[in-house]
Amino acid sequence: MSTEPRVLAGRYRVDELIGHGGMAKVYRGFDLTLGRAVAIKILDPELARDTAFRTRFRLEAQSASRMSHPSIVRVFDAGDEADPQAGSGAPSGTVTPYIVMELIHGTLLKDIISAGPVSVDDAVRYVDGILEALDYSHRAGVVHRDIKPGNVMVTEKGQVKVMDFGIARAVSDSSSTVAETTQIIGTAAYFSPEQAKGEPVDARADLYSTGVVLYELLTGRQPFRGESPVAVAYQHVSETPLAPSEVNEDSPGALDPIVLRALAKDPYQRYPDAAHFRAALDAAVEGRAPSRKEIGALTSELYGPSPKQAQETARSLRQLSSDTTMTRTQSGPPVAWIWAGVALLAVLLTSVLFWVVSISSPDTPSTSRTVPNVVDMSSERAQNALSELDLTAKLVLESSSEIVEGNVIRTDPQAGVAVAEGDEITVYVSSGKETVVVPTLVGLSLPQAKDALSAAGLQLGTVIQRNDKSLQADTVMEASEKADAEIAPDTVVNLVVASGRVTLTDLTGWTVDAATRQLEQIGLAAQPTELTDCPATDPATVISMSEAPGDIAIGSTVELRFCAAPAG
Repeated sequence: MSTEPRVLAGRYRVDELIGHGGMAKVYRGFDLTLGRAVAIKILDPELARDTAFRTRFRLEAQSASRMSHPSIVRVFDAGDEADPQAGSGAPSGTVTPYIVMELIHGTLLKDIISAGPVSVDDAVRYVDGILEALDYSHRAGVVHRDIKPGNVMVTEKGQVKVMDFGIARAVSDSSSTVAETTQIIGTAAYFSPEQAKGEPVDARADLYSTGVVLYELLTGRQPFRGESPVAVAYQHVSETPLAPSEVNEDSPGALDPIVLRALAKDPYQRYPDAAHFRAALDAAVEGRAPSRKEIGALTSELYGPSPKQAQETARSLRQLSSDTTMTRTQSGPPVAWIWAGVALLAVLLTSVLFWVVSISSPDTPSTSRTVPNVVDMSSERAQNALSELDLTAKLVLESSSEIVEGNVIRTDPQAGVAVAEGDEITVYVSSGKETVVVPTLVGLSLPQAKDALSAAGLQLGTVIQRNDKSLQADTVMEASEKADAEIAPDTVVNLVVASGRVTLTDLTGWTVDAATRQLEQIGLAAQPTELTDCPATDPATVISMSEAPGDIAIGSTVELRFCAAPAG
């Protein structure tokens, strides 16, 4: 006996399983309301045992659903409902969190990598597609947090699509430790150092993860490997990666500085944003390979010892050394640990000496400054606050739907970061809500209207057909937004289009003349036809029609049959 297919929210039919990962299964599905194929990702119910997670999950999915970009898999809907597979003894709060996404036909990047070596051109193209998606999402204020080959799809036409925006944040916010988070997400190999240490992350964490993906595409392996997530996380925090060309001699040396810069431990030493990463990648493809000396200098700059790095390494050791499964994957004699301890002790002694000298010279002015919190201040007040600390403000306009026009959205570096006297602080000032102009849609064909909406940054919503004898099929008759109106990007615009059909009523019993006039009024042609095997009427009346009552195409011919008078 066949079972009824599962339907979520009374709308989304769940069909066959098409993929699965550490925290979810993906099914092919069908939206019964809009009549389109979708992908449905159903998360592990263990992730949703408390209502706080479900709330975060919905909010993150809603944030992701507002993004519309060719390199990002669209999120259509999200929710949760009771799990029908939970037994009678299951907790009453057992639910199934799910998201409904665009159905993509293609191959996961992780499967492409596992299938064999990837050419340099393809590696650069794949990473460029990831960075294009991140450039858009970061400008929209959305940090992915879980960039990895398993979250990147390459379509049958070769286009890169990044998926699962927002899910990683909802999951990581519900996990208190590195071990718990890596157990759920399973992506320690692509963690940034700040994620591994449980610190707050921003867009530069995504750039680090993208650097790991580029490294793997160029060399066939990840830069750091270990027997446990904690072992790998430790290496992200403290160890220096080999340049890709040292692992794979076929990897072009010109890409080594790009990868090493992206994998910098300090977020401020990485590329400031995805656009700069893309530009550097494009330039390196045609650029010369750096010398060994230049690579050595760059490695020393990015990964060389410093008091700050030594302190971070010590803190990481305290956090991670309780896990006995840690395994080093980089070669090195055991005596290196002794020298590391000596170096750390020297750093501590130097710090104590500096502290003693500082307190003995109270009149010595400090040149260190802490960036103040100027968020939501007017730009003038923010400039004054920075000027009082001998810092320079560089104003950059940026649209915002949350901060009023003229007030500060954020700063770079952010509030609380220590900087030097005279440093330049980038202050992002709200230019108000971003708007787009609604194009003229009435009178266009439906394909033309779709192109016009896409070009304007708007979304096509429902399309309703309406009969009209004077318009060709799919001609736009009405739009839910007025032409030339200024509205928010990605607003959904609903359309009413001509069906190309008219409604034919039952004309039997009408006189032939009256029926003919009625057909002409609604855009149809009449063809009176005499029948000889029935009694005639005066005047002649219609006894049957060649078309049944209902909607038929404009311009159709309808045969009106009536009884002819006998010849005599």
